[in-house]
Formats: sequence, C-alpha cells, structure tokens
Amino acid sequence: MKAKDLTVLIGIIGIVLMMILPIPAWLLDVLLVINIAIALTIILVAMNTKEALEFSIFPSLLLITTLFRLALNISTTKLILTYGEAGSVVATFGSWIAGGQIAVGFIVFLILVVVQFIVITKGSERVAEVGARFTLDAMPGKQMSIDADLNAGMINEQQARDRRRNVEREADFYGAMDGASKFVKGDAIASIIILLINLIGGFIIGMTIQGKSFGDSLSTYSLLTIGDGLVSQIPALLISTAAGLIVTRASSAGNLAEDLTAQLFSYPKLLYIVSVTIAFLGFFTPIHIITTLPLAGILAFSAYRMGQNLNLKQIAAEQLVEEKQIEEVRSPESVINLLSVDPIEFEFGYGLIPLADTGQGGDLLDRIIMIRRQCALEMGLVVPVIRIRDNIQLKPNEYVIKIKGNTVGGGELLLNHYLAMSPGYDDESINGIETVEPSFGLPALWIDESVKERAELSGYTVVDPPSVVATHLTELIKRHGHELLGRQETKMLVDNLRENYPVLVDELIPSLLVIGDVQKVLAKLLREKISIRDLVTIFETLADYGTYSKDPDILTEYVRQSLSRQITQQFSQAGETMKVITVGPTLEKKIAESVQQSEQGSYLALDPVSTQTLYQRFTEQVNRLLQSGHQPIVLTSPTIRMYLRQVLERTMQDIPVLSYSELEPNIEIQSVGVVNL
Repeated sequence: MKAKDLTVLIGIIGIVLMMILPIPAWLLDVLLVINIAIALTIILVAMNTKEALEFSIFPSLLLITTLFRLALNISTTKLILTYGEAGSVVATFGSWIAGGQIAVGFIVFLILVVVQFIVITKGSERVAEVGARFTLDAMPGKQMSIDADLNAGMINEQQARDRRRNVEREADFYGAMDGASKFVKGDAIASIIILLINLIGGFIIGMTIQGKSFGDSLSTYSLLTIGDGLVSQIPALLISTAAGLIVTRASSAGNLAEDLTAQLFSYPKLLYIVSVTIAFLGFFTPIHIITTLPLAGILAFSAYRMGQNLNLKQIAAEQLVEEKQIEEVRSPESVINLLSVDPIEFEFGYGLIPLADTGQGGDLLDRIIMIRRQCALEMGLVVPVIRIRDNIQLKPNEYVIKIKGNTVGGGELLLNHYLAMSPGYDDESINGIETVEPSFGLPALWIDESVKERAELSGYTVVDPPSVVATHLTELIKRHGHELLGRQETKMLVDNLRENYPVLVDELIPSLLVIGDVQKVLAKLLREKISIRDLVTIFETLADYGTYSKDPDILTEYVRQSLSRQITQQFSQAGETMKVITVGPTLEKKIAESVQQSEQGSYLALDPVSTQTLYQRFTEQVNRLLQSGHQPIVLTSPTIRMYLRQVLERTMQDIPVLSYSELEPNIEIQSVGVVNL
C-alpha cells in the first residue's frame, strides 16, 4: 500500500481508538486545533471549486469529519468528568470567547447551534434533496443528448464515454449529498445532548465525588462545557457552510470569489443608489454622518472605478472581436468558409424588407414554414432551411430565388398593390400596371386597393404580394426538388423509415442497392413531380425488383407502376374523363427502334429531323388542349414512356408523360389527339 493510503487507514483507526482510550490533555489540544484547520481547509476548497464534481469526495469527507468531531467530544467529556479539565484549547474557548460569563457562553453556543441546525443545515438538506431528484430526472435526456452528438460525429467514442461517466458521477454525488446532509443535522442534535450531559454530569460528579462546593462545581463545569461546545460547533458551522456552498454551486468558469465580483458588482449604477441611500440615513436619521458618509463615499468611488473598468473591458472586447475578424480574413483557412453554398436562398431589395420584418407586419417567415410543411405533405420532400437576406445590388422592389447559388427565378413586387390575374377576358374598367405573374408566366396587373373589390367582382384572381412570393417559391421548390435531394438528405429519409420498418430497409440497403441508387430513383420521381412520401411502397418495389436490375431508369418505371393509384389521383379529376394525347403506332415503333444499349444503360438515339417533327406535332396538340381549358397529358405504352419523356422534357418540362400501367383500370380516358411520325 502507498504511504498516503496507509495514513488514511491509520487516521480512521485512530478516530475509533479515541472513543475508547483515554487521551492526555496536551494531545487533545493538538487534535482540536487540527479539527479547526480541517474545517477551514474544507470551506476554502468549497469556495474555490468551479463545479460540484471537483469536490466529489465531500460526502465521504463529511462523514469522516463528523465522526472525528464526535470522537473529540467523547474525549473532552471523559477529561471533564474525570479530572475537571480538558486542556488549554477548551479552557480558552470557555473563558476568552464567552468572556468568562456563563450566560454569555450559553447564548453564543445556542446561537451557533440554531444557525447551523435551522438555517444552514436545513437549507442544504433541501437543496441536496431537490438537486438529487432533478439530476436523476435529467439523466435520460443527458444520455440521449450524448448519443445524438456521438451519432452526428460531434464527439468521438472516448469523449462520449467520459461524458456518460460524468453524468453517472453527478447523479451519485447528489444522491450521496442528500444522505450526507443528515450527518450534519444529527451532529447538531448530538452537540446539544453532549452539552447537557457534560453540564449535569459534571455538576453532580464535582459535588458528590470530588467534594467541590456548589459554586465551584457550577463555575468549573459550566465554563468547560461551554468551551467544549464552542470548540466543536465552530468547525461544525464551517463544514455545514461548505456543504451549503457545494450543493448550491452552479457550474461556471470561475470560483466563488470570481463569480461574486463579476456578477454582484457588474452594475455600478446600482452602487450609486446604495451610496445615496446610506448618505440619506446619515443626514435624516439619528445615525451620525461620521458613520455613514465615509461608507457612502467609498461606495460612490467604487461605482466610479467599476464603471471605468467596464468601459475598458467593453472596448477591449470590441477590439478583440475586430482583431479576430481581421485575422480570420487574413488566415488561409478562411477561404474554405466561402466554399459553402446554401441549398435555397431568397434575396430581395431594400424596398421589400417589410415582407420579412415582423415588426412591420411581415409574415414571410411564417409563410416559409408553411411552404416547408406543404412540400413535405405533397412531395414527401424535406426542404432545407431557406436563407433569407437583403441584397443592395438588387432593385428596391426586386427579389431573386437561388438554388445552390444559381438563380432559378425572380420578379418585382409592389407592396402597396395587389396582383390581379385576368379570368380570360379583360375588363376595361380595371386599370393597373401591366406585369407578368412570376410563377406561371400569366399576364397580370398591379392594382390599387381601391380597385381590388371591383376586380374580384369581375372575376379576376387577386392576391397580395406575400402570396405572390410564397406561390412562386413553392412552385420553384417543386420544379427543382430533385436538385435538393442529395445522398445526405436520402440518408435522413432512410433513417426515418428504418425506425418503423427496419426489416424493409435492412433488406434493401446495402445488400441490394446503395444510398446513391435509391437517391437516383427518388430524384427521378421528383423531377416529374411524383410525390415520394409513400416511401414504404417505393422501398417495397425496389426490394422486389432490385435483384433483377440496378438501372435507376428501369427501377423508376417499376416504382411508378406501383404508385398507380397515387398517380391516377394526382392527374385526374374525380368523376371526370381524363383527356390525353396518345402516341400513335408509327411514333411508338420509331422510338422503340431508336433505343440503343450501352454499358451505362439504354438511351434514345433519335435523328434530328424526327426529333424536330416530334416537337412540332406535340406542340400543336398541347396548344390545342390548352386552348380548350384542359391540362395536357401524354399517354403512351410502358416500354417507351421514359424515352419519350427524355425527349419532351427539353422543351415541355411541365407536360406529364404517363403510361397505361400507371393508371387505375376504373379511370375513364378520352384521347383528344394522336401524334404520329
């Protein structure tokens, strides 16, 4: 065993022997002084700890010091009752601190006991109990937070293990403090009982056995009893205070002295008020100004000096921030921060600031939250955080929408106007500023509020500027949703699905497909505005056909066929016949013969003349269907659907191309046009 371990063991054994063996008065004096030194050391350590776990041995130390103090009480009791003395330390406390007066000594002793038992010990006990309860209740949340940080890569395995150990130690410490506080409470009660035993027993022994008179017995044993009580209660009070400091100490970057000076004296203006109040007491009360004015002057001077120091610290902090910013700009690592690109940005001129300023009634932030919810419900896409910023390089009323740093849309708004879109015929009484609706490119007018009601009665669709922006942003997100879905976003969707369908996900990934393959299929669906919210059906289909093919195009076609009910409901109206443009047999044969196979998959190699003719004839059919007020839908066979889509999306991206296998059997279809070559 090491020497320090042996010393602790010998000390514990010595405490036990003190209760049994007689101790000479000179050794008792040394031990009483050591008890006072230990108490002072404990309270100073408690004051300089930054958090409770830095003094985690305190509950055990509290038990040891309590046992040591009780052993000293037993030893002094034996000396008092046997010889009528207890050494110079007890005599000094009895005569010097109590002033040689028995009544004063008793009162001082009782005050110390009351302060320790009712004030400090009672409060510490309650704080320890509440701290233990709250610490235990917070353990599951802390453990989950550690696991989340570990899974996110913010900490490594060793750091997670250390943090879990600290959580366990904190719970053990507050639980131990809850029990250890009972030791201090019992020690205070034991001190009162020991005092009564020494006083009554010593008085009886002095008169009956030692033959002292009533006055001598009362004087001798009263002073010794008071000295013994005071010499044990003062260290007990210090240790009780240390226990209170430990359980009430919150984690901080400094010790108690630093926190007191930093927090209590951080408001110099309040010290001026205190200074004026103290001076007021000297002038308008019987308290003499000689007592109050010097203190008021010291407080005022301290407030002045603290105000100067705070100003200097603030200036130094601002300079430090500026130096750090300059250093970051100069450092070569700062260039790396410029490489990050926001997924979605919304920039606007200074004239549109009221849109985003809640203080001016702007609700753009709330609308963006609703847009993200709408896209999650309709498309199954988790839209990333949209960066909103003003840009002085834009026109005052202009805005632009960027995806991955590239502008994909924009427009101009008139905040004090409404956008009115014509129902198909123009009302000459509706006057306004001609413009184009940014979402769908329809002709529109910016009208005043005074014309709004008349325009609505005339059949115009009237919307306010925030709604124009919200609609434009929503349509652009739907149109470019496939660009926002990367491998990382797909991994998040997979992890969310795994919580409820672990068998399905584990069968598909990574044994059949990897995250990149799944991402390509989902992106192809979003590219044609097919919702990916039904991930269960999508993953079931990929698991069924992933063993036969790894081609994302072919897998996408299988998934679309599995989503036939969803696709049918998306492109048809309940109770109405679906009007479609069908592909003739000559065109279907031409496309099927132009499909070429390669190592990377199949592709369509259509000659330029046929491609141009195909564009022209589809454009004629689409325009004719638009003029009749119906949405154009192209219907073809499953074998050529994806190749026809590849051709048409270059000029007619918003025209859906469906196959017969993607529609439910009960839907009524009417062909309003046939395209042949």
